[in-house]
Amino acid sequence: MNNRIIFAILAFITTCIACSDTKEQKIIIGNWIAVEWLMDGKLSLSNARNTSFTFNEKGEYTYTNSGVITNGTYKVENNMLFTTPLNEQEMMVKIVKLTKDSLVFDMNRGGQPETLTLMKK
Repeated sequence: MNNRIIFAILAFITTCIACSDTKEQKIIIGNWIAVEWLMDGKLSLSNARNTSFTFNEKGEYTYTNSGVITNGTYKVENNMLFTTPLNEQEMMVKIVKLTKDSLVFDMNRGGQPETLTLMKK
């Protein structure tokens, strides 16, 4: 009986996590425009300017930063966004907030903490 209870609890937790990831995967679809980029807690307007993401339902994304465009695939798991640019290695950022109209990432570039805030277009 104990094994059945443990199995039921694990199945429930797995289902909750999977449902959460599926919900995040649906909410993130769309066009996102950067409105604020903090580097080590300080505002960096130049990085936020002309920065955007587009995520589609096929698991593909486009990232634009100051005219440089990167395409690849993405997935959302456990409050993390995993992106894999074409012919490059997978990268990961933490999703701090994801609602129907705002998206906030916590990132780390070479030991420097960064926070990127985007709004849905």
